Amino acid sequence: MATSPDISIVILNYNSREFLEKCLKSIGESELHALAVETIVVDNDSKDDSVKVIREKYPEVKLIVSKINRGFAAGNNLARKEVNGKYILFLNPDTELAPDTLYKLFSYLESHKDVGAASCKLVLANGKQDYSSHRGFPTPLNAFFYFFTPFAKIFPRTKAFTGYTQGWRLSDPNPHEVDSISGAFFFVKKKATDAVGWWDEDYFWYGEDLEFCFRLKEKGWRVMFLPNVSTLHHKGVTSGIKAHTKHISSATRETKLRSATASTEVMRIFYKKHYEKKYPRAVNFIVLTGIALLEKIRTALI
Repeated sequence: MATSPDISIVILNYNSREFLEKCLKSIGESELHALAVETIVVDNDSKDDSVKVIREKYPEVKLIVSKINRGFAAGNNLARKEVNGKYILFLNPDTELAPDTLYKLFSYLESHKDVGAASCKLVLANGKQDYSSHRGFPTPLNAFFYFFTPFAKIFPRTKAFTGYTQGWRLSDPNPHEVDSISGAFFFVKKKATDAVGWWDEDYFWYGEDLEFCFRLKEKGWRVMFLPNVSTLHHKGVTSGIKAHTKHISSATRETKLRSATASTEVMRIFYKKHYEKKYPRAVNFIVLTGIALLEKIRTALI
């Protein structure tokens, strides 16, 4: 009888063959120290040769092919019946793991029974940190300072202005709790994943990680950030709307517009799910108007 893997890595791919191969290479070069790992690639109706390459060059990878683009949440959920690991790493194809990443995350969660999920420091190609792996929940005040004022950038370590990035803790060298981590690198206990029902398919693209973490915390799990572990993240390759990866993205204008619209639509979904009933109508009106304004700005820049 085959032994169940310690870690199941689920990679949702969409037109990212070149980066996907780099990602798989980094997994293959990981220092596992006898850990058993399985890799599952869900292809979300790619139009490049991703499926062909996986079948020909990576026979050890479990491949799930969707004939339609189901989005992030529903796409990842396709792997639900194939996952056998005690832990799951939901991983973007535009990431490259450091050799010790998997073992350090596994070891940390093994020794901290109350931690449901954790992420590491995601480092962009320009050397800067991707703050999406270290976030606070988007309360009206957190979102206001981050999206509509310069204060979060001017005072990146001031608690009053950086609730969205929890910037006052970014210099902490020790593992520490955050509200939310990024779906680009989401290391989670399978039993915690099952407890919250996997990914919420009300979200098509973006925001699923915030929702997942919110529900983990409702169930009593802690969500942690490990600054002593890092992963390279070529962020925005699929969407084509991130400034630092526009020049290497193959995203069409249609994809970019869809991405820009989705990035604000999730704000409405999350707000209505978790905050609308907690605030007065006047606050709700201001928030939803601000989201609409942000959407117009983002789509106009495509």
